[in-house]
Amino acid sequence: MQSRRRLHLLSLRAPPKAVLCRLLSCSPPSSGGGDGGVGGTRGVAVKQVTRGNLADALEELRARVRDAAFVAIDLEMSGVTSAPWRDTFELDRADVRYLKLRDSAERFAALQLGVCPFRWDPAKSAFVSHPHNFFIFPHKELPNDGSSHEFLCQTTSIDFLANYQFDFNTCFREGIHYLSRAQEEQALQKLYTLHGDEISADSITSEEEGDVPLKSAADILFTERMKIKFNEWRDAIISDQRVDGHSPGNVKFKDRFQTVFFKMRPAIMLNGFTSHQLKLIRQVLRKHFRDLVYICTFCEGNTLEKRVVYTDTNDDKILLMKDVQEDLLKSKEAIVKSAVGIRHVIDLLASERKLIVGHSCFLDILQVYSKFIGPLPSSMEEFALDINKIFPYIADTRHLMSVNQVVQNLMKQKSKSLSSVFSLLCPALHAFDEKSSTLAPVRIEVEADETALSCFTSGAKHEAGYDAFMTGCVFVQLCAYLGVKFDNLSPHENLPTNIKLEKHINLLPSCWNSGTVVDLSTGTERPDTCYKCRYPATVYDNVVLIWGFQSKVKPKDIKECICKVFGPASLTSVFSIDSTAALVQFSKQESVSDFLDLKAALDSTDTAISVLHPLSTILEGGQTRAAKYAAYRDICRSSLSKFFFADQAEAVHSTSNNELKSENHDVANASGTCQSALDGTVPASAVKQEPEGTKSGFKNQGDNDISYEDILSALQDGKTLFGKRVRST
Repeated sequence: MQSRRRLHLLSLRAPPKAVLCRLLSCSPPSSGGGDGGVGGTRGVAVKQVTRGNLADALEELRARVRDAAFVAIDLEMSGVTSAPWRDTFELDRADVRYLKLRDSAERFAALQLGVCPFRWDPAKSAFVSHPHNFFIFPHKELPNDGSSHEFLCQTTSIDFLANYQFDFNTCFREGIHYLSRAQEEQALQKLYTLHGDEISADSITSEEEGDVPLKSAADILFTERMKIKFNEWRDAIISDQRVDGHSPGNVKFKDRFQTVFFKMRPAIMLNGFTSHQLKLIRQVLRKHFRDLVYICTFCEGNTLEKRVVYTDTNDDKILLMKDVQEDLLKSKEAIVKSAVGIRHVIDLLASERKLIVGHSCFLDILQVYSKFIGPLPSSMEEFALDINKIFPYIADTRHLMSVNQVVQNLMKQKSKSLSSVFSLLCPALHAFDEKSSTLAPVRIEVEADETALSCFTSGAKHEAGYDAFMTGCVFVQLCAYLGVKFDNLSPHENLPTNIKLEKHINLLPSCWNSGTVVDLSTGTERPDTCYKCRYPATVYDNVVLIWGFQSKVKPKDIKECICKVFGPASLTSVFSIDSTAALVQFSKQESVSDFLDLKAALDSTDTAISVLHPLSTILEGGQTRAAKYAAYRDICRSSLSKFFFADQAEAVHSTSNNELKSENHDVANASGTCQSALDGTVPASAVKQEPEGTKSGFKNQGDNDISYEDILSALQDGKTLFGKRVRST
């Protein structure tokens, strides 16, 4: 019988490059994968990996990764954003965008990990791929760990996965557990501390442990019988009599006393005793048998085995206890190591230092770090430099698409999603026209081992293993467009150093609308020259955050009322965060302080001014707040999670001891005097005059002070106030 299932070839073509894919002929078309062209790529064999076959799959994957030219990855997650305002916006500053993505990676779970090694076979002039789909679920594996994993589920994401027949039962029941590197280190440190405490406690209690009170006749009778049995057993050992459990004296206790050897010493297995009876046995040994030692050890399945071991001398007893403690520590270490689970796959990829390929994979890489490395760093730069040490070569197919003009022309007016790109660059065989191809074809084979055929299923899109396969196919095609030649690619050649490819390595778009790429080797961002911005360039010193609208206010309403006060050219853009908040960008930086000063003054008075003022549209009810852009960053940094931005801002404000108020500290100081002037409680001449050209506070056109009557007149007659023309409502 053949060792490999019979395979057939299906052409994956993209003008001007042809890609051939060998697929499993016996697999039926995927019910969840049809999307035109290749669609579900009927018959692609994807290996399904759960807790039951992880060990075997990992051993096989080691060889596949070691021989691979690159490894494509993909993740499926339980959600993307915890609230609409946590979506990444084009005008987000780099640090804010990172905080939003970090929040997503920390809150949501990774449910599947797709890993697909691609090996170049010179004899076949083809890539051979091995798609693996790992189910993940954070089961509690450490017995003494009181913590438990928590994660959010975004209903839209769950519905999306369900529509593509995601197997939630397999994920939750058979998903592979994991410990991050930080969690493993913490668990081991805790283990060593507890182990040291146990040794110290044992050395004390072995001599000072109190007696168990014998309150019942049953306890008295039991201790006497144990004393007799242990005495007979020890005497038999000393006199070289049979102690194998078959002598007449042992028949009565043969189910409970089984004589064995432990570390080359005679021992009795203690089976079927209650915890109270075991305490009584320990007391008997402690008081009457200095040469018999009570031992507990771990066996398979992490269950405890109890024994009584005979020692010749006190030195032999000390040596035995030392050996047992070392074995016990190794057993506990093995339990921690076994809890590492799926992280072994990540460690394998990191140790082999292969090129990792993803599609729009920045969030995937954040997830990998959060779940399998440790807590995410506080800044984009620190994260980028850390991940670069772990995975020195990462390529993003979305970035490679943007740097090739031919691909850009092909993708005009088309979705940049992975399935759309795959369908365009890798169409089915029947659509192939050799006349349209100007480059030699590159073949890709999907290989499945018949010995584990039951682990393979036909791949479907939005399954991590199959998406990783699609990502690798797209990457091969994009490399062809860049002029990368695979004909002379040796198994040991480092693909990232290819002269055509190396300048595109480690450049990742942080999100689809960032307009930038992150250079992982330096931790800095650079503009994406191919990205067309929808909004004017943001000057963050000119931005004001406004939140707490009492009614639905549209951006055009905000712009209209502010322009009435500061002039028609005073605003560059107004961006709605959600229905409760907006970011307003002024044309000039000094307008930020002007606006905050004016708002503080209007908030402090209940007179007709605040009601009639043009800003009353957005200051309705006196609950609207405003701050500089730094407050927006602080709100996004918070671990609190509220659906509406205004609720989030107020929660952050109340839990940070008025942290947001400090953003307006100078405004509040200035507004105290302004409030008095507006109310007429102090002379207007007492208002502090600021030099012309200052960047905060109220501005006067002349040397005269502003009076209460001046403000009313300005509102009624449209006079110029604070250096701006005020229109009456």
